[in-house]
Amino acid sequence: MQLLSTIAARFENALRDWVPDAERYAQLVTIAREPKHGDYQANIAMPLAKPLGQPPREIASRIVERLKIDDLCEPPEIAGPGFINLRLQNAFLAAAVKQMAADERLAVGKQPTRRFVVDFSSPNVAKPMHVGHIRSTVIGDSICRLLRFLGHEVISDNHLGDWGTQFGMIIYGYKHFVDSDAFRANPVAELSRIYRVVQAIIGYQSARPQLDAEKRRLTRLRQQLIAADATGEGNGNKEAAKKVKQLRKEIAAAEMRLRELEEKVQAVDDDPQLARLAAEHPDLETRAQRETARLHQGDPENLALWKQFMPLAIREIDNVYRRLGVQFDYTLGESFYHPMLSSLVEKLLAAGIATESDGAICVFLEGFETPMIIRKRDGAFLYATTDLATIEYRLDHFAPDAILYVVDHRQAEHFQKLFAAVRRLGHKDVELQHVAFGTVLGPDGRPFKTRSGSVVGLEYLLDEAVERAYGVVCDPQRLDRSGLELTEAQQKEIAEVVGIGAIKYADLSHNRTSDYEFNIDQMVQLEGNTATYIQYMYARTASILRKSEIMVDASWLEQVDVVLETPAERALALQLVQFEDALVQSAHEYMPSILANYLYTLARQYAVFFDQCPVLAAPPSMRDSRLLLCYVVGRVIRQGLDLLGIGVVERM
Repeated sequence: MQLLSTIAARFENALRDWVPDAERYAQLVTIAREPKHGDYQANIAMPLAKPLGQPPREIASRIVERLKIDDLCEPPEIAGPGFINLRLQNAFLAAAVKQMAADERLAVGKQPTRRFVVDFSSPNVAKPMHVGHIRSTVIGDSICRLLRFLGHEVISDNHLGDWGTQFGMIIYGYKHFVDSDAFRANPVAELSRIYRVVQAIIGYQSARPQLDAEKRRLTRLRQQLIAADATGEGNGNKEAAKKVKQLRKEIAAAEMRLRELEEKVQAVDDDPQLARLAAEHPDLETRAQRETARLHQGDPENLALWKQFMPLAIREIDNVYRRLGVQFDYTLGESFYHPMLSSLVEKLLAAGIATESDGAICVFLEGFETPMIIRKRDGAFLYATTDLATIEYRLDHFAPDAILYVVDHRQAEHFQKLFAAVRRLGHKDVELQHVAFGTVLGPDGRPFKTRSGSVVGLEYLLDEAVERAYGVVCDPQRLDRSGLELTEAQQKEIAEVVGIGAIKYADLSHNRTSDYEFNIDQMVQLEGNTATYIQYMYARTASILRKSEIMVDASWLEQVDVVLETPAERALALQLVQFEDALVQSAHEYMPSILANYLYTLARQYAVFFDQCPVLAAPPSMRDSRLLLCYVVGRVIRQGLDLLGIGVVERM
């Protein structure tokens, strides 16, 4: 049951024919933050005081008089300047929990169906997946699961980067830097090494000429700061203080930029072999671009290499997806859309949407200083061209109501331009959303990398998480204290579920728009806001049900009366019946973190209940009621974690 929207609808009915825009004011109903204020709170009267010209408490009294909610709640209370506090009836809570227990969907309804295309993960296949891919992959997968569970039709598409500049880099590197023996022994590892070599040299050749200019710029900024400080920042000169603040911000950014350039240069200067290759292959970026152009033009040698490399790269990526439990309905990469690009550009030119500018074909969009280039002067197409063709294809073949792009926040301007261009093409009705997310950071507050400075491979992180989980969950002393006898195979299976779940949950439990620090030791802890803690609480529910030896079937569920005599029982029941609200809000805002934090709160409530309310030792009527609560908690945790793409284990 969607309690929040149900209660809001009751308030809307109470306001209708009295207050203009009743629906908007009714949305001010929220879950109460403090139990002493009840279960729900309506902050409606205060905003209405000015429009209605009445004191808030008088407005609140009239709302309560008109409010028909006695089938759900105890009599409403008016508090403070005009807050309306609501407390659900215990009988209603008990009936709602019993309904959840008997329903295969935990009493979660299905919404009016929309058709979604969800574009997520989308790695460049020329290199192994790394920590930077975790966010798009797990957030996108969870959004798909949530939308499907709520009744929507979802088409998931992994738009692989299988045709871009990265393949030019791989092809050039293979032709000039390959270790043939290493390639025969482990082709994927060798291709990955080649890519890193080419990437390092290109970064070096780009950074070296920028170093002196960046040092001069930093010196100039520091001199300007000294001059601005001399005007007296602390003497009440607001303009000087503002300038000092801005300069300090620019200096911090310049210092970071300089460090990045120095790291790129030092990485090659400190490696004699890389330094030699950088000298022997000047302007390597242009050389790699030429190889890309040859590939796109159908050069037989480059096309043959691309066809040789693709299955190897795809197989490696699929291994990661299998471990993560992520699947796609379609995997249509950039190469799939390449034959469509020429006709798309001609279509845009013919419609007057695109124009020629300095030899390039551009789409000029209102509100943007720079155009969206769809064909370069040399005839090469860009990501924007492919993305436009992709949307056209999806609209023609899938007819979606919405297309979601689960992509890094740094691509915001690209998607703003892309969506504006799609509207220019006449596609007005489809919802287009850039579901943006922040960056995975290391302990230094910068994008997470290894000590050597390279981006961390995702397969390596999964292995490390499983190893750490094994050390925490399968510690011999802990197993002995818990009385658990597990085979080595069982322990490894538990560690795999817990380790993979830990990495996923650490990402999903954070607001997706925020950056977060990747700390694998914290992720696998049995305490705190971790998947491990929630999985442990699920295992507790499974354990107590096993020990009870009851047969949970329709007959038993029918005869159990749910009794909520203690605050812990009532708080647990209240949290359970808010499950659907958490799902709907998560899906509506494309925010799996809402569901993740709901599950953590539920796990904590269950821990309090477990400590304060004996179950197996309780009198028979109370025992069955509490067993039913344990049963529903376990099902909600299992279902909720599944919607986050996370598994559970029966013993832990």
